[in-house]
Amino acid sequence: MTTPQNSPDHANPEAPGEGPSAHAGSTHNDMARLHALGYAQELARRLSGFSNYAISLSIIGILAGGATSFPLALSSVGGAAIGVGWPLIVCFSLAVASTMGQLASRYPTAGGLYHWATILGGRGWGWATAWFNLAGLITVLAAINVGTYRFALAGLAPSLGIDPSTWSPEFDLKLQILFVLLITGSQAAINHAGVWLTARLTDFNGWWTLIVSAALAALLLMFAPGLNPSRLVEFQNFSGAAGGDIWPNCSNLAYLFALGLLLPAYTISGFDASAHVAEETQDATRRVPEAIVRAVMVSGVAGWALLSAVVLAAPSLEQAAAQGSGSFLWIVWSVLPAPLALAATDAVIVAQYLCGLATVTSASRMTFAFARDGGLPFSHSLKQVSHRTRTPGLAIWGVAGASVLFTVYTPVYSTITAVCTIFLYISYVLPAALGAVHGGQALAGADWNLGRWYRPLAALSVVGCLALIAIGMQPPNQRALHVVGGMALVLVIAWYTFERRRFPGPPNYAFQRVTRERRTSRFSAFTQRAKNPRLATDKAKAKAKHKNLVKDRADSLRRVWAAGASRFLRKGKGKPAPAKAPRNKKSRPSP
Repeated sequence: MTTPQNSPDHANPEAPGEGPSAHAGSTHNDMARLHALGYAQELARRLSGFSNYAISLSIIGILAGGATSFPLALSSVGGAAIGVGWPLIVCFSLAVASTMGQLASRYPTAGGLYHWATILGGRGWGWATAWFNLAGLITVLAAINVGTYRFALAGLAPSLGIDPSTWSPEFDLKLQILFVLLITGSQAAINHAGVWLTARLTDFNGWWTLIVSAALAALLLMFAPGLNPSRLVEFQNFSGAAGGDIWPNCSNLAYLFALGLLLPAYTISGFDASAHVAEETQDATRRVPEAIVRAVMVSGVAGWALLSAVVLAAPSLEQAAAQGSGSFLWIVWSVLPAPLALAATDAVIVAQYLCGLATVTSASRMTFAFARDGGLPFSHSLKQVSHRTRTPGLAIWGVAGASVLFTVYTPVYSTITAVCTIFLYISYVLPAALGAVHGGQALAGADWNLGRWYRPLAALSVVGCLALIAIGMQPPNQRALHVVGGMALVLVIAWYTFERRRFPGPPNYAFQRVTRERRTSRFSAFTQRAKNPRLATDKAKAKAKHKNLVKDRADSLRRVWAAGASRFLRKGKGKPAPAKAPRNKKSRPSP
């Protein structure tokens, strides 16, 4: 294992051009902590606390998920899905983010989710968490880029004189796959160029998202034909044709309200990105948990303000819901003057593209970390880091290719969002639940600590995750049940068939496992003796017999050694060793 002093990043942990950094001390501590966890500093530690926060803020992407998934909420129960449903899910996401923050502070490693689950619950839990998280990141990248293409097509086609309604479904699908391939490939190429370029673009997108959201909300309220705040708490049934057939026709408003929760649940996800780039962040034990929680809080408030403004500015909610997947753009173009509407559309598309860019960064770091510990096929290749760019190149391109293939399997946008939301929140909640059950000393020592609030928040996270799983598998997203259920079944079979004998886990897991096994074996032996006194007596007799046998062997070896030493000393004095007297004679021969 390479020590931090011998690692490539030791000589210059700061970004080019910064010279001696004020963060040199914290960088050294970060590398020491990473070394204590069993890893060398291979990736460039060049991200500031803001850059770490901006990556999660970019992936959450209220202009990406909020705009493209807006019909999932509006076409359920109308404005109440935003006014009431959004804050409800933000509170749940804050609970998940808080528990994640404490774990990230205690174990600041790339791919931290599976690392935490391994230490807290064992190799099997860690291995399953890694696969769920990796699948969630790949599918969320597919959802972002499919949403970017569909949003750009709907927003720019009229101004370009294009009418997509005249296209055949086959041609539309092929064009979608082509553009998703181009979008994802360009994002992978930028990531491959180096983390310095990705960091600058995600920093820009952090400010861009907040500025565009505030400006768009202000413009919509300014040009709105009228404002009716009661829309945000009024429940209306927009299922079936009334909502553009986003959801099947249903008369149960509570059920429709639950379906509308997929909008905030999908949008407020991806904040684990801050943990995945922990090995590239300065002062990671403090900055990473702060970035996770801050990204959720800021996105929750800003997203609710933006989407509430969209609902309030709509000329007619009934007409907007009837537009189906185009309801967000219909409201923007109906309220704003054409030049402002076009500028707003372009600004949202830029934010969506940069959201996908940050997702490639997060997913590739997760892939690198899992491959580094031998958890993936072709791990030896996927864990390689470029000496020139200091990025895991093959992991980046592998993630990009997998996300494009998933869009070929299921091109339906709502199904993709449901699948990625389920996968991600399962991987978020598993380590939190294991920490609540088995944490103890494993959670102690975190610089960012929830104290007694950890277990209640972890319990809330588990309950909310189970509810999301049930919601995400409802029609028309029943294919999500096949994907999630099929993956869970494959993981169980693979683990008990061969992976539990092959997968070693993180480097420092061996010590944790040996310690746990010793404690378990001692407790098991104690309980057996307590239940069967005769067993204790027989064990004591066997122990005494073994002790006597060892003593006899030691005495025999001592006699042999003494005889050999005596002959050696006699030879050293120049005297021949006396001949051994025959046993049947009592007298010794004369010298």
